Amino acid sequence: MGRIFCMLLLLALAACAGTAAPQAGARRAIDVAAEQYVRLALEIDTHEEGYVDAYFGPREWRDQARANPRSIYELQRFSWRIEDEVNSVLQDRDDDTRRRAFAMREALRSARFRLDMIGHDFPWAGLGTEAEFLFALKDLPYYEFPHYEPILASIDAMLPGEGPLNERVEAFRARYVISPDRLQAVMERAIGECRARTRAHLLLPENESFRMEFVTGKSWSAYNWYQGNNQSLIQVNTDIPLTIDRALALACHEGYPGHHVQGIYNERNYRERGWPEYSVAPLYHPSAPLNEGGGNFGVEMAFPGDERLAFERDTLYPLAGLDPAGARAYHDLQQALNELQSARLMIAAGYLRDGLFAAQFRNPNARELAIEQTMNYLLVSRARAEQLIAFTDHYRSYVVNYVAGEVLIRDYVNRVAGDEEGARWAAFERIMSEPTLPRDLQP
Repeated sequence: MGRIFCMLLLLALAACAGTAAPQAGARRAIDVAAEQYVRLALEIDTHEEGYVDAYFGPREWRDQARANPRSIYELQRFSWRIEDEVNSVLQDRDDDTRRRAFAMREALRSARFRLDMIGHDFPWAGLGTEAEFLFALKDLPYYEFPHYEPILASIDAMLPGEGPLNERVEAFRARYVISPDRLQAVMERAIGECRARTRAHLLLPENESFRMEFVTGKSWSAYNWYQGNNQSLIQVNTDIPLTIDRALALACHEGYPGHHVQGIYNERNYRERGWPEYSVAPLYHPSAPLNEGGGNFGVEMAFPGDERLAFERDTLYPLAGLDPAGARAYHDLQQALNELQSARLMIAAGYLRDGLFAAQFRNPNARELAIEQTMNYLLVSRARAEQLIAFTDHYRSYVVNYVAGEVLIRDYVNRVAGDEEGARWAAFERIMSEPTLPRDLQP
């Protein structure tokens, strides 16, 4: 019996070893593929400056990419070889390995598409095509322009008077502009409050921090440059005067629980979990709708219900030297204006089709039409409309991530967590901490 027991034990151990070995091999395969993917992204950045938004992996990988970058054709072939390795572990029994593989496959698809775009007008790719291939986004929240007419009518009723509606809205907004001499204090207080509220729900490292700069001459309102080691540089563009509502919006989007916190979680996945693919953050990537949507939704996470209005009225208004008596009226206007934001997709779709088309087919009036549509449907000044269209000139379909991403994340958090605050933060955190694709958030 003793010999039979020993034989059975040895067979059992051999069986365990036989099942464990492929899993270990799969994990090694996914890590090898991940390192190759990082090197691919770094080399794409040598062909398109700014493709890599943040990198905090080994310095020698970036140095090697810059010293001897392969051609676009060679990089495309390289991406297919990486995908072969990724495909070999798609059915792995380890959930993390499998999810990493699916996410990396979409990232490789995005990288190949971006390589195709470099140096080309790309006449056949419209907003929907780019959104699907670059950002793994389908079913964009498109609405034809008549959809916005009732919203415009309600805003018109809120601001009776003469002249175009966008000019009346801008005149009302002008009462709530933060003066330049108070902007630093207001932004620091806004970011500080976003930080405190985020830290009450998420475990952030003690050494995390940011520094802030004010800049001009940009097509974006603000930008977070994640520096690694839990540090960020937040730049705020002052080309267009900042209104009081933008303080919290930018503080949450660029800082807490937005891009700064997203960078911390990426670095944590790289350094603590040993996932190389998280050491690089390409701008054009399936994580973009989750990042931008999470940044937009972050203000709702940090300031649920009327908490945003209360904090702005009681703290930011006095700090900005504004009369808090108008806080409710301005808040209500902003809520109505938010319902117009998805019009950016319809405007961008038309502009990409008619204005950024192949050179021989360009509509010379397309840019002016897009500016006018932006003024009329987003109710902004001409200067702001020109800035928004300049963003589309530079980043093309990237605009979809703000609108579609916010819808995805809001719907997901509401669906899986309801109104319970702790559950909502847990759902929000899962998006940042686990390999997640936009489709993973859909029912």
